[in-house]
Amino acid sequence: MRQLRWGLFASSFAVLAFAGAASAETIKVGVIATFSGPNAIWGKQFREAIQVYAAEHGTEVNGNTVEFIYKDVGGPNPDASKAAAQELLIREGVKYLAGFDFTPNAMAVAPLINQAKVPAVIFNAATSAINEQSEYFLRTSFTLWQVTVPIAQWAADNGAKKVITAVTDYNPGVDAESAFVSAFEEKGGTIVDKIRMPLQTTDFAPFMQRIKNSGADAVFAFLPAGPATFAFTKAYNENGLKEAGITFYGTGETDETTIDALGDQAIGLTTAYHYSGVHDSDLNRSFTAKLEEMFPQSRANLASVGAYDGVHLIYKMIEAAGTDGEKAIESSKGLSWESPRGLISIDPDSRHVIQNVYIRRVERAENGSLVNREFDTVENVPDLGFSR
Repeated sequence: MRQLRWGLFASSFAVLAFAGAASAETIKVGVIATFSGPNAIWGKQFREAIQVYAAEHGTEVNGNTVEFIYKDVGGPNPDASKAAAQELLIREGVKYLAGFDFTPNAMAVAPLINQAKVPAVIFNAATSAINEQSEYFLRTSFTLWQVTVPIAQWAADNGAKKVITAVTDYNPGVDAESAFVSAFEEKGGTIVDKIRMPLQTTDFAPFMQRIKNSGADAVFAFLPAGPATFAFTKAYNENGLKEAGITFYGTGETDETTIDALGDQAIGLTTAYHYSGVHDSDLNRSFTAKLEEMFPQSRANLASVGAYDGVHLIYKMIEAAGTDGEKAIESSKGLSWESPRGLISIDPDSRHVIQNVYIRRVERAENGSLVNREFDTVENVPDLGFSR
């Protein structure tokens, strides 16, 4: 029975591929993300950035109309992600997939895009191993190795001797832990302890006490953006770790969508990341201004720039290859452009973005809002975790 169902599934793809070749007036892009529940900020940021890009560049590429179809999977849910991909590929006839906020959701669609030969552009999911699951994956976000190795090296070069790591216990968290430990120890630093925290928890008081008692002079943290990052960073301050001389190092924990709620206690927190909403470039000022115009009170963050550049990549693939997935992938390799985050390119081997990583410190801007101010740059960093 399983072979029969898969055979029908494969036959459906063949029919759709023939139909797509015959008429390419509307090219559908399926966006799989979280639009409901506690992690709905991902879908919101993705959708807004897509709409900003379309407002700036139109919805036609080489005479074809590009149509985005959104599917909500409600959070980290690989079964829902796989079901959404099947519906989009079979019923909707999409020729590109995009989105993927969480690693398990991206991993779940790998067999489907291999069978359908449909490119899937990852707007966030940051585990290095994802792109190794399918030659049809591309990524315009970042990986944990890409941003964590720079902060580990910077910390070691700027006085950190003994560090405790505290990460969420799922693939990206393990990636972040491995990257930091490897890079920090190579620099001669000591890891005094490693903490892995449940994915769904927002109660970090017990972990804060463990960090405080560890003898570390710094903590490296990784948590998925959203309620958990806010709760952890807040707990770091409320439990007196800063006063105890334990420096905070992270990546996306001071996310633009939650940073103001942290208040003055966030000032001085140091992170390494591929984007800041106040990145100093004309293109970023134009992007953030358009976002504010279309969606008042919204703030650009990692999800925004991942989606914005992801749409650019999809437009370029359509321009070069239409609905031919294999040609689209080939056309993307080595592609470079100016992003709101700076100059970026697609690595021909990993199909992952090569980009600058910025060392940032939380400051209060002239308008009173808290921002991640970039003060140092590590240039042209690839995915340092690819094929490790």
